[in-house]
Amino acid sequence: MSAPSLDPTADLLPARMLNEFVYCPRLFYYEHVEGVFLHNADTKRGAADHTRVDAGKGDLPEPAAPTSDTVSENPAGESTTADSKTEIETPSRSATPETIHARSVMLGSANLGVVAKLDLVEVTLEPSFDFGAAPGLARSVCPVEYKAGAPREGETGRELWDADRIQLGVQILLLRENGYTCTEGVVFYRKTRQRVRFVPTAADETWILQRIVAARDCARGTIPPPLDHSPKCPRCSLAPICMPDETRFLQDSIPDAESARSAPIPTQLSLLGFSAEANALANAATTDPAVLAAALGSEDLGWSQLPEPRLPRPAGSGEVRRLMAPDVDTKVFYVNTPGVAITRKGETVIVKDQSGTLAEVRIKDLHHLAVFGSAQISTALIQTLCEKEVPISYFSMGGWFYGLTRGHGLTNVFTRIRQFATAADPEKALPLARLFVYGKLRNQRTLLMRNHVEPPPVALRALKNAATAALVAPDLPTLLGVEGAGALVYFRNVSGMIKGRADDDDELPGLEESVATRIADAQKDFTFDFTTRNRRPPRDPVNALLSLAYSLLTRDCTVAALAVGFDPYVGLYHQPRFGRPSLALDVMEEFRPLVADSTVLTAINNRMITPGDFVRAGDAVNLTPAGRKRFFLAYEKRLGDTVTHPLFDYKVSYRRAIELQYRLLARTLTGEIECYLPFMTR
Repeated sequence: MSAPSLDPTADLLPARMLNEFVYCPRLFYYEHVEGVFLHNADTKRGAADHTRVDAGKGDLPEPAAPTSDTVSENPAGESTTADSKTEIETPSRSATPETIHARSVMLGSANLGVVAKLDLVEVTLEPSFDFGAAPGLARSVCPVEYKAGAPREGETGRELWDADRIQLGVQILLLRENGYTCTEGVVFYRKTRQRVRFVPTAADETWILQRIVAARDCARGTIPPPLDHSPKCPRCSLAPICMPDETRFLQDSIPDAESARSAPIPTQLSLLGFSAEANALANAATTDPAVLAAALGSEDLGWSQLPEPRLPRPAGSGEVRRLMAPDVDTKVFYVNTPGVAITRKGETVIVKDQSGTLAEVRIKDLHHLAVFGSAQISTALIQTLCEKEVPISYFSMGGWFYGLTRGHGLTNVFTRIRQFATAADPEKALPLARLFVYGKLRNQRTLLMRNHVEPPPVALRALKNAATAALVAPDLPTLLGVEGAGALVYFRNVSGMIKGRADDDDELPGLEESVATRIADAQKDFTFDFTTRNRRPPRDPVNALLSLAYSLLTRDCTVAALAVGFDPYVGLYHQPRFGRPSLALDVMEEFRPLVADSTVLTAINNRMITPGDFVRAGDAVNLTPAGRKRFFLAYEKRLGDTVTHPLFDYKVSYRRAIELQYRLLARTLTGEIECYLPFMTR
């Protein structure tokens, strides 16, 4: 048996990672190479079961010198290391061998290139009457590994799973490398309370060494493909990150990736409203948005010559398994009162002012903390939230998103390397930017069709043509022009979706007279009549709601981008600017109509927000604290609403859908799937 040839400067490979490699190479790559890990019920239960095993202290006895009757296949190798974190009890001297237990033993070998933490080692000591050896030395050892499941039922009875076999086999080889006599190992399966012995053969040792080499080769290469509808996936803690079924579906469902991207626009198109000199879409960026919007709504036959994207078919029933929860089981905590102090008491967040405690929430129930205005946060709370990967977002009282605080739990940098390379190459960034805008325009059209009192055919046609034109924009300035023209068409028709204006005669049952009087007085100054989009500052109630909704959505897209491993400030469509989370704004384009605009329409049309909930400060119009609180509820309810995913045919919340889009973008940048697909509702 020969050890693998290794780079002497290479890090030692943990035996647990070899277990993961044999179980699933993709899982090994995520955990060992990218440093990604998530807990689920199984991993938390396993960690709890290992509490006693990991709590030991002491030393493993020195190995006894081999004798003629000792059976050992330990080869001569390089110098090795042995360390232990457990303690053993020294047996009393007797004429018979004593067996002691050492827990949480650390062993490493530069020759094998691996390191392992042994749950338990059963040590048989040399008997005291043997004058050929010093008392207290280990005659033989047997590693014992604890597993939560059950053994495999083989043809000859109970067997070890391959993943357990390599982990235990590596421990046996490490004990031999460190001079101990070890001929077998044991795995104890807690589910069935059974011990399964493993006596490695020469073939087993060769297989183990080959797996060590294969694992190192895997770590130096690209990420392995996902398993194909494997029964291992549903209980894997990394299934929400790995997305095995979704990745395979997208790899197989696009017949022609190049046609799914974008084809160059025909140069002979004659479209109304474009530059008379070139008369081509390439001059759209220099055309007045109103003129271009009129051209988009025309019935010119040139629009029909633009290529339509070839999107993959929706997944069939059971073709893509939903291996993640539809939504997170934690909530966002909004602090909307200026001057309060936010502190930690044990595992609870406390919000208090001079009068006493205003609110309490358990840290384990937090998805993230949103702070508006000049609240004070204790350092102890910030440290705890960073440790638990709970982001803290900061806003002005007017709703401007200032920034974010989070921990360093995500160690993966490979996604960011690909992100930076793509952002630096306009030819690679442009196809993705086209799809961001295409998804936004199609979703704006869908929202108009669903909510407008009488959807104007010209506007619907203009948005459809704008979306198609976005796919063939030759450069970013042209794409910006097309998006701007589409936005002009869309916001011209937003008023038709607002049904809660002051001229409505229907009365709300149970409305108190004082409240009705306040609303009537406020309507003298504020109405929900919407004519055009304005911002910085918003000068009417509808624009104030839109600005706040977009700010909240920017925050959520920033959190999702960071969770996946992106740098939210380096965009592919939105260009870098100081303090602007450009990549968050890129993917956010698809969700502006579906989340932000829909929240505003729901809040107005359902009378959650009334004209009495606004105040004027100079030219700006802002929500009152009470109105802002109700709007936060409406926004969080919309993020938590479930929708059937247009590609994967399973239910997810909009919050989860945003995260999925960033994961699909990461798959595209790393080359796992050929083409990014925007999120578009039917």
